[in-house]
Amino acid sequence: MPAPLVRRRSLVAAPVLLLTALLVTVLMTVTTSAPADAFTAQARSHRHHKVIHGLQVAKNQVGDPYRYGADGPSAFDCSGLTEYAYKMAGLRLPRSSDAQYQHVRHIRKHNIRRGDLMFFFDGGGVYHVGLYLGRARDGRALLLHAPYPGQRVHRERVWTSHWRAGTLRLR
Repeated sequence: MPAPLVRRRSLVAAPVLLLTALLVTVLMTVTTSAPADAFTAQARSHRHHKVIHGLQVAKNQVGDPYRYGADGPSAFDCSGLTEYAYKMAGLRLPRSSDAQYQHVRHIRKHNIRRGDLMFFFDGGGVYHVGLYLGRARDGRALLLHAPYPGQRVHRERVWTSHWRAGTLRLR
């Protein structure tokens, strides 16, 4: 074969090979990521149902007394209530409110959903945790919590803007 013809064929073959490799890579990515995305969506949906179940467990504790260090089933402190509710729903959460804050995925307040956790802060760090219930008619957030000695587990409007949201839905 004459040298110019071989050279012309190699100039055409290189881009064709490159384009073929690129097309194969794209096809493999599309066909393998779809099941992974479907699995992730399914896992997140399953986890969300567990979070909602945890919220229902916590709602069933309304009226139970606050007792420092208690984690149920008939008395609670704030983090004991959240740990107990999530545990009964099949989700693991550490015992203290600070450890719970470190464990969850932090989300923006406007992304919080029912059953997610609300962490309250002061200069020393996390001092309280409760479960998000939604919004009151006046737009303020509502939470379910075990507030302090002498109180019982109940729902209440949030009293401060010094809180952060956390979730196990997206972990």
